[in-house]
Amino acid sequence: MLPFDFVIIGTPVPHRAKDKKALKAWRTQVMITAQDCWGDRPPLAEKLSLQITHFYDQPVGQPDPDLDNERIVKPVLDALNGVIYQDDYQIAELDTRRRNLNGSFRVKGMSMALAEGFCQGDEFLHIKCDRLRHPESIL
Repeated sequence: MLPFDFVIIGTPVPHRAKDKKALKAWRTQVMITAQDCWGDRPPLAEKLSLQITHFYDQPVGQPDPDLDNERIVKPVLDALNGVIYQDDYQIAELDTRRRNLNGSFRVKGMSMALAEGFCQGDEFLHIKCDRLRHPESIL
């Protein structure tokens, strides 16, 4: 069951976006995608580690777009409540990343979900959920 990963195709809508309809639609898209991938399993009840990577599309050589990881992550965490985990307070370790789709990558052991994201050719989020491996570790 864990680790579990999936992708959400599309441009993330940040928390506190001016367009509230777009934000609601994004949360719904995240929730439905997660439900489809997770299936009928009950939400997890344990402490978890979550990794969210935003693969954005920016021509090489141009400055990275003004992206705020914190605002991108909040709607995703909220949308996964009651689907993958019972409540986002269970996320004891959160790793957020941004990568340009037009960059060079060396990938070993790519999951089917991540491969799906790259094959779509559009901006996407890759979300990986796992058990908290070392809860006693502070570093």
